[in-house]
Amino acid sequence: MIGPDTVGIAERLGVAADTATAIPQLAAETGLDVDAAYAVQTALIQRRLDRGERLVGLKMGLTSKAKMAQVGVDEVIWGRLTDTMRVPEGGTLDVSAFIHPRVEPEVAFLLDRLPEPGEPVGDFTDAVRAVAPAIEVIDSRYANFTFSLPDVIADNTSAAAFVIGPWSPVPDGLDNLGVLLEIDGRVTQVGSTAAILGDPRRALDEGIRLAGRHGVRLREGWVFLAGAATAAVPLKPGTHVRAVVENLGTASLRASA
Repeated sequence: MIGPDTVGIAERLGVAADTATAIPQLAAETGLDVDAAYAVQTALIQRRLDRGERLVGLKMGLTSKAKMAQVGVDEVIWGRLTDTMRVPEGGTLDVSAFIHPRVEPEVAFLLDRLPEPGEPVGDFTDAVRAVAPAIEVIDSRYANFTFSLPDVIADNTSAAAFVIGPWSPVPDGLDNLGVLLEIDGRVTQVGSTAAILGDPRRALDEGIRLAGRHGVRLREGWVFLAGAATAAVPLKPGTHVRAVVENLGTASLRASA
């Protein structure tokens, strides 16, 4: 049996992102399962690398029950980050380049060495140089922000952009820090780092394990986004977004008017 056309599907998703044009879900039509969806994701990222982008890290998705419920799926997933996705701290993001962008507060890790698959969470600080508050911008390429698990994996887990706040040493109690998401100075979401698999460090362990299944190993100097600490909020033109993480500080961006 001939499998799905992973390169062709990646091209459809890539064009949708490039032109900010929503497309229908693809998994049911093309027969994508989870493994094939990660093959599409690889082809989608290769398309970006072929035009000069660089891999700079990985990101986790669906690491909280709230997020799973929001999008109607039930499995932790991972995607890739490239250099062009990064927005400087406090910088401006052109929202017209996206279809229906949303923002969520996260915790980011800066890797100091290559973690080993299955490395105990308690020993992970040897592999992590620093931690920071972060904002991820997600933007599903599917109409109505609706998709199946293979759909969202193929779409690089809806990755669109990210901001990293100031780096600092990893504090004690990382498993239960308070998190706020502010839009124009008003708190819109309140959460805790405990929403990220109970402890953001577990997300790193999961990322190492899951990416390793597909031959991907995290690299020294890469950024790792551990997952959302609250539900995502639509990013509207002309707004100022701040993610505040207790003991870590803030990350911020402005959406162009």
